[in-house]
Amino acid sequence: MRYRVPRDLLRRTFDQVRACGASRRECQVLWTSRWEAVADLDDLTHPRHRSYNGGLEVESAWITELWKVLAREGRGVRVQVHTHPGAAFHSASDDTWPVIHVPGFLSLVIPRFGLGPIGLDEAYLTEIGPDGTWREAVIAECLEVEG
Repeated sequence: MRYRVPRDLLRRTFDQVRACGASRRECQVLWTSRWEAVADLDDLTHPRHRSYNGGLEVESAWITELWKVLAREGRGVRVQVHTHPGAAFHSASDDTWPVIHVPGFLSLVIPRFGLGPIGLDEAYLTEIGPDGTWREAVIAECLEVEG
């Protein structure tokens, strides 16, 4: 599937990870869309999480509440977006702890805590394959920034 990412959603994502990470910590947001328009990403949610050296941990109680809200609103999480301190790559903990464990789920990593230019040029995208393992994905084939 190719998702449409409004430029404003991308800007808000960078604003959130920069504010949360304060140039020192990893941060995560989740891109969502309505079930009747799955490919049209239109909002983000900022999980309650704890950042530590080399990663982050989302609060399990918060995830439980998120599923209830999404069900009530007819929405779903399509892409998890998070930052790394240096270059963008998918770490072993990223592979082990995605917010969703289904084939086709995307994880986008933004380098340097999101402090670089707003855009996906230096980002890294990976996808859960049919066998349950992560594989690198081509950003332009999966995400189209619009606007």
